[in-house]
Amino acid sequence: MVRKAKKKKSGIRILVALLLLVGIAAFVYKSIITPGNHQIFEEEYDDKTSSYSSLKITPDSSDDRTTPVPPSKLTPDPSVSISSGKLNSPNAILIRLKDHAILMQIKSEEKIYPASLTKMMTAIVAIENSPDLKEEIKLTNSTFQGLHGADASMAGFHPGEQVKAIDLLYGVMLPSGAECCIGLADQIVGSEQGFVKMMNQKAADLGMKNTHFANATGLHNANHYTTVKDLAILLSYTLQNDTFREIFTSSRHSTPPTNKHPGGITFYNTMFEELNNQNITGGEILGGKTGYTDEAGLCLASLAKVGKQEYILITAGAKGNHKSEQYNVTDALAAYNSLGKE
Repeated sequence: MVRKAKKKKSGIRILVALLLLVGIAAFVYKSIITPGNHQIFEEEYDDKTSSYSSLKITPDSSDDRTTPVPPSKLTPDPSVSISSGKLNSPNAILIRLKDHAILMQIKSEEKIYPASLTKMMTAIVAIENSPDLKEEIKLTNSTFQGLHGADASMAGFHPGEQVKAIDLLYGVMLPSGAECCIGLADQIVGSEQGFVKMMNQKAADLGMKNTHFANATGLHNANHYTTVKDLAILLSYTLQNDTFREIFTSSRHSTPPTNKHPGGITFYNTMFEELNNQNITGGEILGGKTGYTDEAGLCLASLAKVGKQEYILITAGAKGNHKSEQYNVTDALAAYNSLGKE
């Protein structure tokens, strides 16, 4: 009798366990596979895989330094016609930031070499992946390896110098310092090539479909290319970041004393130096980043305010060099001056 009772209790336990499993399976099926929830799942999946240029990417909510992405699908505005006939740059795009409408474009999807406009991506990836911008970073001998031989532009730091990350960022953007790019890359991921992978991933996330980076400095490489349209997508994104915008719109920056520069270093924005106090009718050029290599020509990414609206202009490929007239800057003046107040 005892054995039969035990067998009976054991059978009941097995039956109860089976019923529980069936109930759980039914609940999971209803929660995930039902048509309504399946649609929600598809929408979430689409959001995570769509490009910035199709308005779907949202920044990591844990990063409070990046503001939400606004509408950014670049489309021509048929109501505005800006003449491009007077520009020296063979590639250009002018965008109104408010709605990302294209007001003017010339061969905007043609492959170009970005030269130091690359450093906009270097800077935003460094900002978004640096836990503390006040952290001191030590520049080593390897930081400078090959840069002088490649005639890279430098900010003026020395091997062994201990520099805050924020000052390296100003060094990246204002004087276009290559050693600052490498110093940040080494600190964040351990190598320039590891950092370049992060740059290419960011480009993919933003929908920069015709862009590939081979380095963090913009030194010429046949496999390092983009388009002015992709750079417009990048700049419209980076300008939402308060730290990036502050650096991009600064005409100068002085670092605090370091172990190699007791009086610090003062950087000057190369675009503002070339502007030489020239400005635009009814507005102001707020910030910019210049670029140049023999292969890329004179390039410029800039931000201006005309009337009550902000605009960005990307130009590339203008003839000339550091010693010639700066046709990238004169093109910016011409394009922004062609805008009426809105």
